[in-house]
Amino acid sequence: MENIALIESFSEFKDDKFIDRVTLMAILEEVFRSALKKKFGSDDNFDIIINPDKGDLEIWRNRVVVEDGEVEEPNEEISLTDARKIEPDFEVGEDVSEEVKLIDLGRRAILALRQNLISKIHEHDNTTIYKQFKDLEGEIYTAEVHHIRHKAIILLDDEGNEIILPKDRQIPSDFFRKGDNVRGIIESVELKGSKPSIIMSRSSPKFLEQLFFQEIPEVYDGLITIKKAVRIPGEKAKVAVDSYDDRIDPVGACVGMKGSRIHGIVRELGNENIDVINWTANPQLMVTRALSPARVTTVKLDDEKMTAQVYLRPEEVSKAIGRGGHNIRLAGQLTGYEIDVFREGVEEDVELTEFADEIDAWIIEEFKKIGLDTARSILEQDVDDLVKRTDLEEETILEVVRILKEELED
Repeated sequence: MENIALIESFSEFKDDKFIDRVTLMAILEEVFRSALKKKFGSDDNFDIIINPDKGDLEIWRNRVVVEDGEVEEPNEEISLTDARKIEPDFEVGEDVSEEVKLIDLGRRAILALRQNLISKIHEHDNTTIYKQFKDLEGEIYTAEVHHIRHKAIILLDDEGNEIILPKDRQIPSDFFRKGDNVRGIIESVELKGSKPSIIMSRSSPKFLEQLFFQEIPEVYDGLITIKKAVRIPGEKAKVAVDSYDDRIDPVGACVGMKGSRIHGIVRELGNENIDVINWTANPQLMVTRALSPARVTTVKLDDEKMTAQVYLRPEEVSKAIGRGGHNIRLAGQLTGYEIDVFREGVEEDVELTEFADEIDAWIIEEFKKIGLDTARSILEQDVDDLVKRTDLEEETILEVVRILKEELED
């Protein structure tokens, strides 16, 4: 039977979860009409009857009967003699409907038609998948590790859709094996050619926010609002929360008794240290809260330059800066201010930039990365600790300390 390949195609796709019956029939008709155009030059005078459930297909060509020898358009006209071979009582001017067998299109045309059909169905499926995941952007999604590459982990969901978790979207401590379930947010969905590229992220602040929505009922119900979340993946995060209901303590509700509510989020993020902060519209108070656990004495803001000068007692400075400068960096991201820390009660100090003639600029930058930008801020640190927190050699640090001491002693 000449349409066996097409019947196989129908049965292959009629149960496709992404395509409904009406769409399937429209695609099938489009594919067949394209083949008819190639064969006959036009498909306007053809009727196509399709039953995708059974794989039944009928193609009928409609032509007008003309006198013998007067056929000018063979696709649209048929001679009286040929018409009467179909039925003996046809007359000139009548319409003739004649079934076109698929075999008449030629074997190559049938193979091309099948390939075109498969391509169209896959294209439709890919478009549907793209739209489905585009609507899920910013939402948490779970998929299973299928295989692990050097620069990415390839995940498959329950429907067999491929999701990519790039190395730079993972938390540094992440370690997955084949078959593990992985949670993250759908960060982006793009059509590359005709195939959707779905990117998952576990390092995005949005993932942290969505975990709060899942784990904290008051956040899910809208009683607590997440104003902003910033993070250094796997290290530290700060989340500013607010509530329009004065009876609710937003920080207490998010953290829970002895951290019971936030513990699941911390564990999901590789033991990321999360500070939950009461949001306020008062920028000075917001900067103060953002620098917790340090106790700030005074804050001076320059709203034009978006800078904040923060004064603390000497023993509070290291808390404000945090390990690796994480605390002060996140506080700046949370508030939008560039924060400079000053030691209260220390009268004599010199900016590191003043030593540019004696200390290389890249060395000064290394100290600034961890929040040390004055002479005394460095002298108050332990040398071994500075070796761990910077990329500087011990000899280099000792030389810097010598230069700074000489300057302050003079």
